[in-house]
Amino acid sequence: MDARYVVRYGTTRHIGEFGTRGRDELSRHALVIVRSDRGVEAGEVLSPATDRTRELLGVTESKGSILREATEQDRQKLDELRLNEREAFLGGQELIAQHTLAMQLVDVEHLFGGERLIFYYLSEIRIDFRELVKSMAARFRMRIEMRQIGVRDEAKLLADYGDCGKPVCCNTHLREMPPVSMKMAKLQKATLDPTKISGRCGRLKCCLRYEYDTYEEYRRELPHVGAMIVTRQGQGKVIGQEILARKVLVLYSDNRQILADLSDVLTVVSKGKKPAVADDAPAAE
Repeated sequence: MDARYVVRYGTTRHIGEFGTRGRDELSRHALVIVRSDRGVEAGEVLSPATDRTRELLGVTESKGSILREATEQDRQKLDELRLNEREAFLGGQELIAQHTLAMQLVDVEHLFGGERLIFYYLSEIRIDFRELVKSMAARFRMRIEMRQIGVRDEAKLLADYGDCGKPVCCNTHLREMPPVSMKMAKLQKATLDPTKISGRCGRLKCCLRYEYDTYEEYRRELPHVGAMIVTRQGQGKVIGQEILARKVLVLYSDNRQILADLSDVLTVVSKGKKPAVADDAPAAE
């Protein structure tokens, strides 16, 4: 039985399961040449395919086959294609200007097998690019595909490092960019300065979503701010929450303020008001 591997491929970093035609084992990060539903292209082996990876990826069938591990000639061809993509990008910009179209060219992808040349662009309006495609096909003598993307996709294609000093998530491990809202930032007590909680795309950072479910779960377990509780120190009023630490700040009748662990709360006398975390901003798309 042929081995199967999870492979990341393409400029937009598609991930799929691919089978091999032989029994040679491939190591993680191996550069391979695959045949996908788009054509022949280069990819990177991420791991062997298992039932667990299929569950996480939500795949039921193979995306294609691994033709071979990349040779030195393949690597040289990839370098040549990168140069060709740069020339195609400049040529595409020139043709867009000639056709006076309201679109911004973001990136170009030249498939390894030469099946097509893909142009990724931004536009706030619907573009009729039929004449542009004809001009591009005549100039580049290839099948042309135009793909409209959003600002988050632009960051996925072009961004390098985030404020944390690591490669941006959308450019590495994220398969889908999750919706993010100001509610998540407020719950985690993050700064609400837009310049500090916005990513390279100008939208709220995807990482605000990562711990939100944990914060929300812990918050539901803690007495609300304003609740009257009884602890080992006596009865007091909750005036603050330390969600991740799973503690509450309690004000007692003698004006003492003590940080109490959730396990120290003996009973809740009155629940107080449920905290309203206003969602001032729509989810980032």
